[in-house]
Amino acid sequence: MSKQTHVPTLLKLFRQFGYEGVTLSKISQETGLGKASLYHHFPKGKAEMAEVALTHVNNWLETSILEILDRPEQPIAKFQSMCEEASQFFNEGQNSCLWAVLVIEQSSDELFHAQIQWAFSQWIEAIAKVLIAAGLDAKLAKERGEDAMISIQGALILSHSLKDFAPFQRVLKQLPQELCRGIVL
Repeated sequence: MSKQTHVPTLLKLFRQFGYEGVTLSKISQETGLGKASLYHHFPKGKAEMAEVALTHVNNWLETSILEILDRPEQPIAKFQSMCEEASQFFNEGQNSCLWAVLVIEQSSDELFHAQIQWAFSQWIEAIAKVLIAAGLDAKLAKERGEDAMISIQGALILSHSLKDFAPFQRVLKQLPQELCRGIVL
């Protein structure tokens, strides 16, 4: 059994408990692997397990979100597809964002900051690129990309704190129009 088999479980655990909060005992219990087997698959321990989960999320960004935003479609269609994909990936707001969970924890921020910064920067730049191609000023396009990340991340946090996922779903429904505000489509 390859270590990739355990990525969904690791992703779930790190999203739920964070880097500091998840224990090797919990990982062992959830994956069904003994601690020796965990170290066989992940010789660098918990840091490598989190790295594998983070790589999975970053691959999703590249193969789903960035590809959607690079399609030869109208901006509104790209942003609608982006939001549908994000909704699916975050299970309509029920799944936390691994990037946010890891960046908030100071100890894991040192380990993963570069990858998380890269991911957010890529997503923001991809949104800005679409908006610039549609005629928006570069500075405003970047600000809208940043605002999109603020909206998505903020809605995830709010939805989790309220145990009500409607705010996340509402943000994703409204985001395509908000991003395209003032653009002649």
